Amino acid sequence: MSSESEIVQVRDVVKDFRPGFGIRKKRVLHGISFDVMQGEIFGFVGPNGAGKTTTLKLLMGLIRATSGTAKILGHDIGETAFRREVGFLPENAYFYDYLTGREVLDFYARLSGVPSRERANRVETLLDWVGLSYAGDSRIRTYSKGMAQRVGIAQALVHDPSVVFLDEPMSGLDPIGRKEIRDLIIRLRTEGKTVFMNTHILSDVEMVCDRVAIIVEGKIRYQGHTHDFLDDGEHDCEIVVSGVEPELATQLEERHGAELRGQGERVEMRVAEKKVGAVLDAVLKARGRVLAVTPQRVSLESIFLDAVREEEGAQ
Repeated sequence: MSSESEIVQVRDVVKDFRPGFGIRKKRVLHGISFDVMQGEIFGFVGPNGAGKTTTLKLLMGLIRATSGTAKILGHDIGETAFRREVGFLPENAYFYDYLTGREVLDFYARLSGVPSRERANRVETLLDWVGLSYAGDSRIRTYSKGMAQRVGIAQALVHDPSVVFLDEPMSGLDPIGRKEIRDLIIRLRTEGKTVFMNTHILSDVEMVCDRVAIIVEGKIRYQGHTHDFLDDGEHDCEIVVSGVEPELATQLEERHGAELRGQGERVEMRVAEKKVGAVLDAVLKARGRVLAVTPQRVSLESIFLDAVREEEGAQ
């Protein structure tokens, strides 16, 4: 299978729910389509109620689409044999709380068909990967929410799947735990695995995802490489200067479109990236001091909010 192979294919998927008898159907997914390529980390991003978990349940075969098609590893999602190559972390994973972390992973290793001679080593490896070696013999009922989440991620990997689906993998984790799980997800990519990640933590998406799709109200609003989202279009720069006379500040505003904030000894301004050189030249020629120049990169958060507002305005 080449690096360009499509591991997940979703085509025109529609999902309707009927909340109750005699109540009109509600459309949750409006003909969504996207692909996930081999060896990439794919971020599926959206606000609460956008359809993220519904999409993941469809891919896992837990519910059926009203119309449209979806495939994983070239197999229709209605098939079952290929699922030995799939790992899954649900949004709210539940484990028997009287078992230890080690026993939980051994249990899932048995269910997944991991050979008995390999189970013990595999369990110890995963406990180490998710940072729970020290707590492997403690019962799940004594775990914090973050620790239980780490067990959930470990069970999704216990049978060494080639594609992993994670529903809100950073939920309940502290900053250290989030970094460790981010590092683990990146490690999976280096091993050639494909990761599909539902999340609303946009900073994590920016740091680890190769491509992203933004879903709002059951519709895909944006889709593409993360760097394409973040590098698209003109950018601004924040410039902080001192020793600038009011007359020069006015000229910078009129000639170069600088947006000024503050007066006196310290002046902050926002200018288009293409105007930065001219503004700095003017300040230095006037014997002013340049204290800082900070590019203002477009964030995924701003793109996300624009997508939500656009959908709200269309309703």
